Parts: sequence; structure tokens; C-alpha cells
Amino acid sequence: MDDTQLLKSRLSDLSRRAFERNYTTFSDFLTMEEVGILSTMKSESPFIIYGGYEGAERCVAAFGDKVNYSDFPIDCVEISPLLQKFADSLTHRDFLGSLMNLGINRSTLGDIIVADNVGYLFCLRSMSEYICDSLTRIKHTTVSCRVIDELPDCAVKEPEVKEIITGSLRTDAVIAAVYHLSRNDAKTLFLQDRVFVNHKPVSSTSHILNDGDTVSVRGHGKFVFNGTLRSTKKDRLVIEIGLYI
Repeated sequence: MDDTQLLKSRLSDLSRRAFERNYTTFSDFLTMEEVGILSTMKSESPFIIYGGYEGAERCVAAFGDKVNYSDFPIDCVEISPLLQKFADSLTHRDFLGSLMNLGINRSTLGDIIVADNVGYLFCLRSMSEYICDSLTRIKHTTVSCRVIDELPDCAVKEPEVKEIITGSLRTDAVIAAVYHLSRNDAKTLFLQDRVFVNHKPVSSTSHILNDGDTVSVRGHGKFVFNGTLRSTKKDRLVIEIGLYI
């Protein structure tokens, strides 16, 4: 049985248990590709996905009839240098590498947001105590960890609002315009399964975007399509997006 079949089997079992026993079940953190696989499956129980904050890329799936975001077993761990003045410059890769060195399974960890040299890690609640006790150093920097209730304002990254000119609302045309790619290069991204709209993989280049859609492109970034503003004299479209930097 390959990895995809194992994932489907695991998710189907969670869905079936939630339906038969009338309680909520939760998956580990899923990648966007895995969420895409879930979206194509027939689920016996309704489900929602959430990664600890709005717009998260790695998410947990909750199966059940009545699930609130507050029910998800997700903690946010703040990982901060003890002495910022003497700390190394820490990147996402540094935080993730140190966590992996603790022998932690990647599926128990969600997104890591880095702001002002502090890491904010979303993880399964079952792992937060271990991480807080065990993670004491990143590179040459001594760090402290604590569970916090929510992301501080400095870590909440608002998208940059931009106006983009495109020939159409086809997803490939918008991606090409946003990331300054040729249409052929944009189409290649679809063939490589690197395009997701609202966490679902999109293989058709002719897919039309709707207001509020979130588009993630592996290797390039993420943006929200806010809508069409107007047309130019040459009948091209001026659209507004929220680009995550």
C-alpha cells in the first residue's frame, strides 16, 4: 500500500469512527496536498480543517457534526531567544531543524511563523509540553518556550494589497500576472501539482477565480483574489489581490 492509500485509509477510519460513535475525531497536521486528497474522498462524517490561525497551510482535519475551532487540539508555542541582543538571526529552517533534531514527527507540527527573531509554532497539544521542556537551543542561541493563547499582533502578517492587470480571471493568467511568469511557465506549475485554491489542488489552467479565493503556489507564495476593479481601454482586467510577502 503506497503513502496515498495509507493516508486515505487513516482518514476514512477517522471519519467512520466519528460517524459511528457520534464524537469528534482529529487527524494529525496535513499538508496542502493531503488536504487536497481528503477533499476528493467520500467522507461518512462532515469535516472542517484548521491550522491554529486563519490562512494556515498545514491543517488538522476534524470529523464530526458539531466542531468549533476552539475544539481543535492545537497549541501555539512561542520560541524566544533568552538574550535577543546576542542571538543568532533565526530563520524558519533553523526552528524546524532544531525541532526535527528532537526526534519529533513532522505530522505533529503545523506552521512556524517567524517575527522579530521569535518563532511561533503551531503543534498538537500532546506535543507542546515536550517541546517546551526539550527545546533549549537553536543554532548557538539559548531559547525559552511557552504556550501562548494567540499570535501577537507583530506575528499576524496582513497581505499587501496590490492592483494587477491580467487578460482574464483564469487561474493560470492571474498567477502569471502576479508572479511575473510566462503563461507557459504558469501552466507548468499546474502540471507539477503546485497550485492550490482554498487548500484544494487545481489541475485545470482554465479554472476561474471567485472573489475571496486563496491561491497558494508552491515555490512562489500565496495571495487572496479580492475581485475585479475595472477594465482597461484594451479590455484587460484590473484586479485586486492581497499578496502575502
